Amino acid sequence: MTIKPLITTLLSALLATIPVASQNLLPKPQTFKANKGSFNINADKFKVTNLVGNDARNIYSTHVLDRHSLQAQHVVLLQHLANASSPEAYRLHITTDTLSISAASAVAFLRAWQTIAQLSTKHGIMACDIDDAPAYQWRSLMIDVSRHFFPISFLERQVDIMAQYKFNYLHLHLTDAAGWRIEIKRYPRLTNFAAWRPQASWKEWAANGHRYTYADSCNAYGGYYTQDQLRHLVAYAAQRGITIVPEIEMPGHSEEVLTAYPELSCTHQPYQQADFCPGSIATYDFLENVLSEVMDVFPSKYIHIGGDEAAKKSWGSCPLCQQMMRQLACDKDGLQAHLIAHMGRFLQRHGRQLVGWDEVIAANLPANTTVMVWRDTQYAHRALQHGYGVVLSPGAYCYLDAYQDAPHTQPEAIGGYLPLDKVYAYVPGADLPEAEQSKIIGIQGNLWCEYVPTEQHAEYMLYPRALAIAETAWNGTKTKNFADFRKRALAHTALLRQRGVNAFCLKHEYGERPASLRIARHKARGCKVVYNQPYNNQYRAQGQATLTDGSFGGWAFGDGRWQGFIGKDYCMDVTLDLGSMQNISYIATDFMQSCGPEIYFPAEYRVSISRDNTLFKEIYSNTYPIEETPTSEYRQLSWRGKACARYIRIKAKAAKGWVFADEIVVE
Repeated sequence: MTIKPLITTLLSALLATIPVASQNLLPKPQTFKANKGSFNINADKFKVTNLVGNDARNIYSTHVLDRHSLQAQHVVLLQHLANASSPEAYRLHITTDTLSISAASAVAFLRAWQTIAQLSTKHGIMACDIDDAPAYQWRSLMIDVSRHFFPISFLERQVDIMAQYKFNYLHLHLTDAAGWRIEIKRYPRLTNFAAWRPQASWKEWAANGHRYTYADSCNAYGGYYTQDQLRHLVAYAAQRGITIVPEIEMPGHSEEVLTAYPELSCTHQPYQQADFCPGSIATYDFLENVLSEVMDVFPSKYIHIGGDEAAKKSWGSCPLCQQMMRQLACDKDGLQAHLIAHMGRFLQRHGRQLVGWDEVIAANLPANTTVMVWRDTQYAHRALQHGYGVVLSPGAYCYLDAYQDAPHTQPEAIGGYLPLDKVYAYVPGADLPEAEQSKIIGIQGNLWCEYVPTEQHAEYMLYPRALAIAETAWNGTKTKNFADFRKRALAHTALLRQRGVNAFCLKHEYGERPASLRIARHKARGCKVVYNQPYNNQYRAQGQATLTDGSFGGWAFGDGRWQGFIGKDYCMDVTLDLGSMQNISYIATDFMQSCGPEIYFPAEYRVSISRDNTLFKEIYSNTYPIEETPTSEYRQLSWRGKACARYIRIKAKAAKGWVFADEIVVE
């Protein structure tokens, strides 16, 4: 279902159920002053004074501009906004008989009408004065259509919603191992083979060997967008002030290409490689040919080439790659930088600009490169030092594939916990020097779809969290007020749901893990912990204080309270020193399981005690079967009894992957 752009549905009905005084504008404008009364948008005629011509005409305004009459009582004045701070800046002056819009450009008039839509009630358009402009020039969402394929109608629907909240870019992740999603006429196997797989579920496909199939095969799942379909989508989005940015992954995440065209890999064997061979001239020819067709479809000056997570596993043994590395006097990282820079120059020659994930950062990229930082801000700092544009999209705040509420209340997700308040709390570049913060050009929310199989599920994961990104991206929110934002988000979530959008029901949010909201007081709290096996520094939490600081972890393994261990056998092996001999009746350790990121409950848990830290007596041991669970789960393994000891040794054996623990309780 596509949301109609008609004023009667998009404007008049949008906030008809919300009292005007409640001020539910989202994103919040830079300045707002309420006036008395409302302007009757349903009048038969308007006296229209249009001083800017076609700049003022758009899908939202046409119905007003076409009802001009010199005898009308209601005045619509459209004029240029001088000395604007942004091409998207606008000013509204609305009274009971006048609707005055001053805007810096055609797109600014669009933004003004998108605000007017939210000011519309059954009584008319709320009388007010607004001065507004975006805090960031790049305000975007990314939708992954490779892992699960969504039709053009779904993307149009998201464009309509995004326009309502003043996003200006939709980034489409069109290619990845799970399926190629754009028609490339020169390479038909990309769409008659690499776009299809035997299993509909990404999870089942991954578990069954990542195989592909043909479009006409029995039970084939997948699909692709024709070039004409994408041209239509581009035009549809442009009418609403949104630019579509296509992403073609390289050199990694390319298993589907390298199975369809194995000669582009280092081994020339299907189902063997994820990375293009950057030592082969055929790779460059192929990628240039693909990008040429992509540019013919997408007029966006920005073309995303991925660049993330390339394993480079065969580059060191590939004769062509070895030869290229000798010629360039570089290592494997330098070889990737060479390929990315080559593509950047190719795009530049065609009047386009390269965008890539933060792994692309190198000194030899074109000066107009834009880097999307998905890891920590040290990469933003590095990119800015090179003079590149930076769009921030950190996984901790902007990855909308994580659980947005208590995992046991939610459909399966990849793991983690990213509630609305955490998305809203994000301050772009807060840990960068002030001079660098001002150079950040935008922020982006990402919906990766490994565990998002349907259109309904995608909307459930997007909204309302995307509204928090919209608020920060447009308003800047120098002063964060979550209580105020949540009130507005509740209203907009309810309206989205009324319009058939499958948004998460914020009103019934369960919230954070209850145990994490209290401080535990027990005999081991604050005691020294010796790590017989080290924790993994990537998930160090609070270091050596973590397991006895009285703080339990929340729903997310990356919240800074869960400590991660990885390795064979007993990867978690710690000794607690209680400081003196103590009577003990209870010892327990909290563990979590999140199978997406390969975190599992221990296969074995052992507790031993000692008086002297030399001779230990085992008082508890148990083994546990490996059980895959679709959602994150939490389990306390414990011993009860009577003992006296100063030292307690806890050992947990990895089932596979990681072991995560947050607190060892002793009573």
